[in-house]
Amino acid sequence: MTSPAETPAETRAADAAALPPLVDPFARAITYLRVSVTDRCDLRCVYCMSEHMQFLPKKDLLSLEELERLCGAFVDLGVRKLRITGGEPLVRRDIMTFFNAMGRRLEAGTLDELTLTTNATQLRRFARPLHDAGVRRVNVSLDTLDEGRFKDITRWGRFAQVLDGIDAAQEAGLHVKINAVALRGVNDDEIRSMTRWCHERGMDITFIEVMPMGDMGEEDRLDQYLPLTEVREELAKEFTLTDIPLNTGGPARYMRVEETGGRVGFITPLTHNFCESCNRVRLTCTGQLYMCLGQDDDADLRDVLRASSDDAPLRAAIRSAITRKPKGHDFDYSRREVRGEVTRHMSVTGG
Repeated sequence: MTSPAETPAETRAADAAALPPLVDPFARAITYLRVSVTDRCDLRCVYCMSEHMQFLPKKDLLSLEELERLCGAFVDLGVRKLRITGGEPLVRRDIMTFFNAMGRRLEAGTLDELTLTTNATQLRRFARPLHDAGVRRVNVSLDTLDEGRFKDITRWGRFAQVLDGIDAAQEAGLHVKINAVALRGVNDDEIRSMTRWCHERGMDITFIEVMPMGDMGEEDRLDQYLPLTEVREELAKEFTLTDIPLNTGGPARYMRVEETGGRVGFITPLTHNFCESCNRVRLTCTGQLYMCLGQDDDADLRDVLRASSDDAPLRAAIRSAITRKPKGHDFDYSRREVRGEVTRHMSVTGG
């Protein structure tokens, strides 16, 4: 029986602590969940979406209450970090009710970190409420500092709105990290200038290799692909790079730029497979759990969620799915052809 002094949050935390953690077949503890709360976005980046996207019917989406319950089940099973993604998560109506609910998990001590990946268009409106909910770090997707190029990459523009959103995030006390997808012939001449700009503003920057996900229409993955070995060589023309042991829970490997004191991260799914230490799974806005970003195998948690108000079957379904987590992805651009390509767009799984 719960003692009078014990709060519901404390009781739930104690119950969750008694559950065995999630461990995959390769003895990797699953402590990080990336959650796509919508497939919709107010931009159309060329490596993420086709220009004329067919979005999911709203009836197929989990409600915010269902997302809260599902994420809660993962936290009960040992997930300590939640990253909220999309699409653009901040375009979902009433999204702050979900952030506030997850923020209560932070307060209860069952969750260590609640973060967000965003294109920053909506941060002027949401930065302070996000901070109030317990968010302390946001990743902003920004691939160029040239307004014309930005419009070409995103197809819709809104560059000034993005820069203002970054300002708003920093004003609200959020630590901002810039994520830039390295694109050959598009932004490869901005590698050093973007790094300087970020470090002058006290922001880290992470470069990402473009991944073969979804049909981009006329966009060619091989033409877009720029290995980060070349990005590092470009940075080394101006900067001294030193490996550092920083681990933020994700796949990035970090280096310190001695001239600026700032950090540069590299996410290299193609040139340096990071799967051996993968602690992540991804949940879509329809309740599909992908055990690997680079595989099409998924588990449908929506039906289990809606079949019962009891979380025990849901936890069992999550555990069963984790037993199918593969050792790694099959992405490969060798021999001038795309291998290991998955059919879904990045916006479906979450960036």
